[in-house]
Amino acid sequence: MKTSFLALSLIAILIFGTIPLPHAAAQFQAGGVSLPGDPLWYAGIGLKQGDFFRYSMCHVDYKECTEFEMDIWIKGDKKTGTEDKWLTEVVVYDGNKVIKGEMDLGKLAPEPSGGSTDLSVYRGAFKSSIVWLSAFANGYYEGGDKGPKKFSAKSWGKIGNIGGEQIIPTAIEKVTVKAGTYDTVLISWKTGGATSKVWVVDGFPFPVKAHTYTHVSSGIPPSEYEFELLEYKENVKQSPFTDIISDVDNPELKNCPKTDSLTNSIKRPTKNFSYQIHAYYSPEYPVQGCPMKWQFNFLSKYHDTEFLNQVQYDLIVVDDKFTLPPLRSIAQDQGYEYLYSPSGLSTIDMIVQQPPGTAHFVVYVYGLAPQGIVPSNPLDYLVIDLPISDKDGNSNTQNIPSWIKKNAGWWADGSIDDNSFVQGIQFLIKERIIQIPQTAQGSGTGSNQIPDWIKKNAGWWADGSIDDNSFVQGIQYLIKEGIIKIPQAAQDSESGSSDSWLG
Repeated sequence: MKTSFLALSLIAILIFGTIPLPHAAAQFQAGGVSLPGDPLWYAGIGLKQGDFFRYSMCHVDYKECTEFEMDIWIKGDKKTGTEDKWLTEVVVYDGNKVIKGEMDLGKLAPEPSGGSTDLSVYRGAFKSSIVWLSAFANGYYEGGDKGPKKFSAKSWGKIGNIGGEQIIPTAIEKVTVKAGTYDTVLISWKTGGATSKVWVVDGFPFPVKAHTYTHVSSGIPPSEYEFELLEYKENVKQSPFTDIISDVDNPELKNCPKTDSLTNSIKRPTKNFSYQIHAYYSPEYPVQGCPMKWQFNFLSKYHDTEFLNQVQYDLIVVDDKFTLPPLRSIAQDQGYEYLYSPSGLSTIDMIVQQPPGTAHFVVYVYGLAPQGIVPSNPLDYLVIDLPISDKDGNSNTQNIPSWIKKNAGWWADGSIDDNSFVQGIQFLIKERIIQIPQTAQGSGTGSNQIPDWIKKNAGWWADGSIDDNSFVQGIQYLIKEGIIKIPQAAQDSESGSSDSWLG
C-alpha cells in the first residue's frame, strides 16, 4: 500500500519537527531543445543592410493592443557618438493613418533609440514586443545575463514581476505565418496563470510570431503583445517607401486642426443609466476630411472612478432621423464586429467623413464580456452631437427656430438690451441650437459692448435680408473678441435629439 503525502508529512514532523519543503525543481522550470551544432541566438542576429520586414503587431500600451502594420527597411549604418547603429526607414499603417519616418536600432541589441517624432509611440510598441527578447538574448559577449543564448539552455532568464517564471526554450515547432513556413524554437514563460509564447528562427534577426499576456493576479489576463511576420525580403537596394506619403506631409491634411490635446470632454450616463461614459475628444470643432481623436472611459454607474473591464462597444454615426444601419461604424472600418476594451479605457483615431452640419456620434455599448462571448448585460448608448465644419470654417448646422429671429429683431429695435441678447446667445450655444464652428475664445472681459454692425446684422437676419450663416459669423466675431464668453458647460452639453431607434 502506498503511503499518502499527509502521512509522510506527519512522520517527518515527528522526526524532524518540520514539514518537508517541495523539491527545488518546482521553483525552476527546466527547458532547452537540441538543434544541430547547438547554435546561439540573440535579437538582431544576422541583421544586415537591405533587409525588409513587414509585421502586423499590437501592444497593450497602445490602444489596448489594437493592431497596426509596421514595415521596416534597413537603410544602412549610422554612427551616434561611439556607438554603431542601424538607420532604418519605417512606415506604419494604423487604421486610416499612414506614418512615415526613420528609426535608429542598436547593433548589439536592436532596441530603437531615436528617430522621427511621429513614430515614437510605435517605436515603443516595437521595443516592447518584436525586440523584447533582447533584454535576455543580445549581442553583448559579457557573460552572465547578457550575451547570445543557446537553444539548449535550461533558461534564458526570469520575468521580473512578482510570480514571474523562467523564460525557456520549450519545443521545436513548424510555424506558418503570412511570410511563409519556418522551423522555429518556441520560447515560452508563464505569468498570471497564462503561457506566453514567442517563436524564433535560428539565424533570423527577429521572432516571426508571438502571443503574450500581461501579468494579473486574478481574472482573465489580457494580451500584452502579439505580432506576425507578413513579409521578408533581402537585398532591397532602393527604399520601398519612395511613393508613400505620410499623413504629416499629406497636402489634404495640411490645414487640419491638431488632435494632440484631449481637452474637450463629455461625462454622462448612458441612455438607460447602465454605464457612465467620460468621453474626451479633439479637436473642439471637428473638420470634414481631417483627423479626430477620441478617448472613452467606461465607468461604473455606481462609482465614477471605477473602470469597467472587457467592454464590447462601437462608435457609430447616424443620420438626423437616428435610423439604422448607421452611416458609419468605426468597428466595421477596422474589420471587426465590435471594438473591445479590456481595461475600460480606449482611444480611437479616425478621419471625419461627415459633411458640414451636425454629426450624431453614438457610443454604443454591447455589454461586458471577453472577446468572442456574447455579453449578458443590457445594450445601452450615449449620443454625442458635434458640429462638423469644412476646412474654411463653414458649417451648415444653422437650422435656427423662428422665435429666435424674433428675439434678434426685438434686440435690433431696442426692445431688449445688449446683456439680455448676449445671455440668450450663450444659452443657444450651450444648448447647441446654434452651432459655432472652430471659434477660439478671445481674451476680452465679456463686457457685452457689441459693435453697431452686429445689431444691424441681427435686424437684417430677423427680416430675412441675410442668411443664418451670415448671422452666425457675427456671433463668431463676438466670441473671438471676447465680447461673448461661452461657459465650459457648453462643451459638455448635448442636443435633445430623439433616439428611440436604439430602444
